[in-house]
Amino acid sequence: MPSRDRRGAERRGRRAETLAAWWLRLKGYSIVETRLRLPVGEIDLIARRGGVLAFVEVKQRARLADSQHAVTHASWRRIARAAEVWAARHPQVSVLDWRYDLIAITARNWPRHYKDYWRP
Repeated sequence: MPSRDRRGAERRGRRAETLAAWWLRLKGYSIVETRLRLPVGEIDLIARRGGVLAFVEVKQRARLADSQHAVTHASWRRIARAAEVWAARHPQVSVLDWRYDLIAITARNWPRHYKDYWRP
């Protein structure tokens, strides 16, 4: 059974992802997929606006800088591998432009959306 700390972190992560999804919706995105888990990696959110498909990582930390630096290069590579696998299952997205975004969630602030935060 997961520890109490792990369960709390999971709840906070889910809340942050829900907030990020609503933030994207308010900005005109449609949410295509949430909490995608594949053997090669995980993607918090897949969102689309117009001809752009965004693979979004959500990080909640006490400070903005901590959120910005919480995703390692290796994590981004796993996210990119998961995006490739997901896209192979959804060939209709091949005509869209892809990008990898970060949404940083901090206390008492609006979410910060960093478009095209990482490139493979």
